[in-house]
Amino acid sequence: MTQLILPPDANNLDAAFGGKVMQWIDICGAIAAQRHCREVVVTASMDDLHFHAPIRVGWIALLHSRVLATFRTSMEVGVTVHAENPLTGERHLTTSALLTFVALDSAGQRVPVPGLILETDSERAAFAEAEARRAQRIARQKESQSWLKVMTPFAGA
Repeated sequence: MTQLILPPDANNLDAAFGGKVMQWIDICGAIAAQRHCREVVVTASMDDLHFHAPIRVGWIALLHSRVLATFRTSMEVGVTVHAENPLTGERHLTTSALLTFVALDSAGQRVPVPGLILETDSERAAFAEAEARRAQRIARQKESQSWLKVMTPFAGA
């Protein structure tokens, strides 16, 4: 996915809004997930989102996504964003993220996704890391989340 950074996409420092970059990451990741499972997908989580460097107005954002692991009804997708100066061809990493997508049928119910064919040691290592991250994510969901009660403006109303 390729995106030219225009002034409406930028903040007062002439760099792409982080939220806009997150939107592009979500779309790019969903495309990879949907291509893998050939089902409608929804974003379940976005983890390890890191902004490494800004993307300047007039530069090109190049997004790349790949399914790193599949589980029963979900997939972990990695997305990277590189910035390219169109005048020099210089490129550098600006943003990286890991997302989890869930496959749904037409009734909105979770459906199984095809397994991932792991051919290289790097692919197997990425899958193992994704399994560990998934276990941590599931464990965190079971923890007490008192901060949600503090953030809810309508609690006790």
